[in-house]
Amino acid sequence: MKSYEQLLLANKAWAKEKTETNPDFFPNLAKGQSPRFLWIGCSDSRVPADMITGTEPGEIFVHRNVANMVVHTDLNLLSVLQYAVEVLKVNHVMVVGHYGCGGVRASMQKSHLGLIDKWLLNIREVYRMNRAELDGMESEDSRADRLVELNVKEQVFNLAKTSIIQKAWAERQAPLIHGWVYGMEDGVLKDLVRFDHTTELDPVFSYGF
Repeated sequence: MKSYEQLLLANKAWAKEKTETNPDFFPNLAKGQSPRFLWIGCSDSRVPADMITGTEPGEIFVHRNVANMVVHTDLNLLSVLQYAVEVLKVNHVMVVGHYGCGGVRASMQKSHLGLIDKWLLNIREVYRMNRAELDGMESEDSRADRLVELNVKEQVFNLAKTSIIQKAWAERQAPLIHGWVYGMEDGVLKDLVRFDHTTELDPVFSYGF
């Protein structure tokens, strides 16, 4: 049996189990979604949003990219953010990084990797802004772990700088923005930072809603 065929069989077994447990599960899902959370995470296959939070389909709206970035020229991310905040009206947005992130580690190297170099440049800017702290650390592993944390914090800040978030804060004092890091070795989420509608931003980033 080919690997993709195993996926299809597993899907049928999962659907059957859900239906047997709750006959209304899929009919209810088909009616629409009203998630409370938007998850902006890394594409890493080891960090599935639903499994590590114990949530069911329909509870978390998900966007994933390499190293959980919030880039202001990324129309994919911005479209997801706008839909989640303005249409679905999520109450929480989580930027979720993880220790051992390959994208973060790649950004610390001098190797030319091709197209992804353009994406990793955003993480290198985070390194540049925190060079004194990071260069003062003894090991590459500790630098990489700290850069993961600093990157999450910077992406939370990037979210707060968007007109989408600031407009929602002015209109309904939500969503709350969280910065989390997932531990590969223990499976635990670490709460790093939170921004809400009372967070003071530098006036240069304020849209004045």
